[in-house]
Order: sequence, then C-alpha cells, then structure tokens
Amino acid sequence: GVALGRPRFCATHAARPRAQSSPERNAMILASGSPRRLELLRQMGFSPVVRPANIDETPHPGESPTDLVLRLARQKARACEKGLPEKLLGQVVIAADTTVWIDGLELGKPHDDEDARAMLTRLSGRTHHVSTGVCMLAPAGEASFVETSSVTFFELSPDQIDAYVQSGEPRDKAGSYGIQGRGRLLVSGIEGDYFNIVGLPVARLARELDALVGEDAGGEASVVCGALRGEPCLGR
Repeated sequence: GVALGRPRFCATHAARPRAQSSPERNAMILASGSPRRLELLRQMGFSPVVRPANIDETPHPGESPTDLVLRLARQKARACEKGLPEKLLGQVVIAADTTVWIDGLELGKPHDDEDARAMLTRLSGRTHHVSTGVCMLAPAGEASFVETSSVTFFELSPDQIDAYVQSGEPRDKAGSYGIQGRGRLLVSGIEGDYFNIVGLPVARLARELDALVGEDAGGEASVVCGALRGEPCLGR
C-alpha cells in the first residue's frame, strides 16, 4: 500500500529562470480541460486561460498512485508552458491530475459500462482514496504537491449500481463516479478536502501559491486573503 501521511503534506519548491511579463494580477494558465477545475478557480476570483496539455498518461511499472499524479501534473505543466505564445509567458501555470485508488490499485476512467460496474462493486461499502497532484510554474520558480482525501461508500445494491451506470455519469470519471453529481448519493463520508475529490484542492493551492509567488504570506496582500475577498493577486 501507499502511506497517506507523507504525500498529503509533500511539496517541492525550486527556483527557475523564466521569461517575465506583466499579466493581469488574477490571470493564470490552466493546463487542463476539466470544467470542474476551471469553475473552482473562477469561484476563487481567478481568470484562467485554458490550455490543456496532451501527454502520455501511462503509469510506469510499479509506480504508486501518488507518484503517478505528481509526475503527470509536472509533465502537463511543463508541456503547457513550452507551447505558450509569447503574450502568455510570465503567467502562473497550474496543472493537476487526479486519481482514485484502493488496495494500491489505481482506478482510472472506465473503458465501458461493464468496467464502471466492476469499479463501483469494488468500492461498495469500503473506503478508498482520491489523490490530486498539482504543479505550479511561475517566474519565481516551480512548486508541486500531492493532496489525498479518503472517501467511504455505502453498501451498494446491484440495482443501485445499475441505475447509476445507466445515468451515464460514470463514463468520464476516475473511479466511475462524480461526488459533485449523482455520485454524492453513493458516499457515506469523507476525510480530507472535498474539493480535492472534485479535482483541485483549492485551499492548499492558494497557500502553496503564497509560498511560491506571495510577498505577504498570511497578510492582506496574500493570495489567500485576496481570494477570500474575491480579488486574488498573483504578483505585484
């Protein structure tokens, strides 16, 4: 199995030279096509430009779920930045990758409805984990982290599983469910950040952005305070 304690608080920061420009103070690049991540960032007051990165997401042999999402987030961020037009250089790039896992086994998106039924049957009545790797690239440097939450399902009857699969909702969801949709009816409890399960741990992200680009961490000019006012700032 994979230890939960270490990746929950694991973050790396590194200085790196990058092109400078003067973007809008709440602008950023989202290296993801996820509408859920986009909406979460907009709710914080950011104005993301969506630039999805296409990379090979095949797990490496023996790679743990938490190592996988961290590696993929970093690769997505770097691939996105590499393809940015000059006018977008200097903006913060945010990339994320989320996976559902249980018994050390990653549960990606289902191949078909039968695969979705099998995943939901495995999750029924048990606690599984949702890990999101996040990578941030900024003129000041680079930082990345993994956040892990735990989700417990009710015991699900075959009829309940069939009804949910027939809704179509599981088809594009890791683990074959969406907690923000009808899948909420499957969940008996969670431990950790709910928004991490949706796809982006926004509270942790804001604090990591403060550590990376903030000049007033914890103060009124911090990313966290700005987001609480609805006016986040990623630079002077």
